[in-house]
Amino acid sequence: MAYLFDTDAISELLKPRPAPGYVRWLSAIPREEQFTSAVVVGELYNGAFRSTAVAGHLENIEKRVLPAVSVLSYDVPAARVYGQVRARLERAGRPLADADLQIAATALLHDLELVTGNLKHFARVPGLRISTALTEARSRT
Repeated sequence: MAYLFDTDAISELLKPRPAPGYVRWLSAIPREEQFTSAVVVGELYNGAFRSTAVAGHLENIEKRVLPAVSVLSYDVPAARVYGQVRARLERAGRPLADADLQIAATALLHDLELVTGNLKHFARVPGLRISTALTEARSRT
């Protein structure tokens, strides 16, 4: 099973004390099965540049995050999936923020399970497989 990590799933690991169960779970996932989206990387950079400790956050992204996961582009095939899912959610009156839809579309396109702490939010996306590892680990701490 391969995984796409959402922003909060990556941010959890950058905390001074990440959820121990999540760290254990992640350590069992082979490196070649760990992915994120360029959209997530953009959200991480946004957070870094908005913080009061810009240099430290940039260092975390560039020296800890980027070497640890494969970053998938948000490209035309992902944009097609995004458009299809967005139209479906809008018709149902259950829209989702653009960045979250782009992340979900990337996971769907590449047949990856999304790792996120925002289960209810992403549960609206039809066909998206969602890992509960982060949520379960957080509930144990």
